[in-house]
Amino acid sequence: MSELSPVERKALKARAHHLDPVVMIGDAGLTPAVLREINVALGSHELIKVRVLGDDREARLEMYNTICTELNAAPVQNIGKLLILFRPKPEEEGSAPLKPRKPRGPRKTKKQLGGGLAVKSTRPATPRKAPQKTAARSAPKPFGRAPARPSTGRVTKSPLRPPARKSASKTPSRGTRRD
Repeated sequence: MSELSPVERKALKARAHHLDPVVMIGDAGLTPAVLREINVALGSHELIKVRVLGDDREARLEMYNTICTELNAAPVQNIGKLLILFRPKPEEEGSAPLKPRKPRGPRKTKKQLGGGLAVKSTRPATPRKAPQKTAARSAPKPFGRAPARPSTGRVTKSPLRPPARKSASKTPSRGTRRD
């Protein structure tokens, strides 16, 4: 069982936060088939979560220690029914360890690089006019039809229409009283 420093353990906890459990230990407990699956998962992922479905805390801690000793994994964290395990992948003989990349400075766009597949126009460049913002353009438009407005019962005069002329008929219109 390998030991982790507190800094390494903290970094591994952060990496494991978003992971889902890849192996579940059921009521049968820690069987050889389950150990084999945990070994395969550690070999391909390095860092895994294991869910234990039993309610006995001491049994979970015993399983956790057994897995770590038999599979040579480092215990990262034990949260409730979740066990987080880490075992680094073995380095292959022919491969060299990866070196961290050196930052090259700010990135450049294709236009700044001045080459590539950019197509140049044959027309002379004309300055574009900035669109004028109006009250109608700045407000978001609703999708579909506008909802009906509730009637207030009052008739308002529109400033765009002239006032209606009174008709010359001698009969009173509906709704008006004549005294």
